[in-house]
Amino acid sequence: MATSTLNSTARHLLSPDGFTRVVRLVQRDNDGIDEPLAARIVDEALKFTAAAAKSTGRHLRPSKAVDMGWHALILHTEMYRALCAGLGRFIDHRPEGPETLRRDATTLDLTTEAIRDAGYEPDAYLWGPLADAELHAGDCMHSECTSGGSGCAAPPVA
Repeated sequence: MATSTLNSTARHLLSPDGFTRVVRLVQRDNDGIDEPLAARIVDEALKFTAAAAKSTGRHLRPSKAVDMGWHALILHTEMYRALCAGLGRFIDHRPEGPETLRRDATTLDLTTEAIRDAGYEPDAYLWGPLADAELHAGDCMHSECTSGGSGCAAPPVA
């Protein structure tokens, strides 16, 4: 898919009120995350969910930063269920244990490729190596998404 046809945001997948509620949960649960960064994180979590719904046979996972937004979406269970229904299938949350963490760059590359295949442009900062190392959302990582706080200052969106 050509870059010029990719959507820069997936916010339309939630109502404005729903999006705001998820952003506030990211802020509440992650000290030091300001509202603009929390909104970017939730937007990327929506892109990730859309990509996982469209992708088959690929092991996708969010970066640590995006994982904060995905968790906040999942905690809004009715909203998450409706989101997945609108995307065509439910995306299960399958956390890995410490012995099976898949934090290699290849997995994130496959995930950002799947996001592009779903029609969205990933936010490079929130999918890059810093987002997988510096933003802290705990040790929960996810690899099987296709079946079934930090005081950082993020650079502005390009």
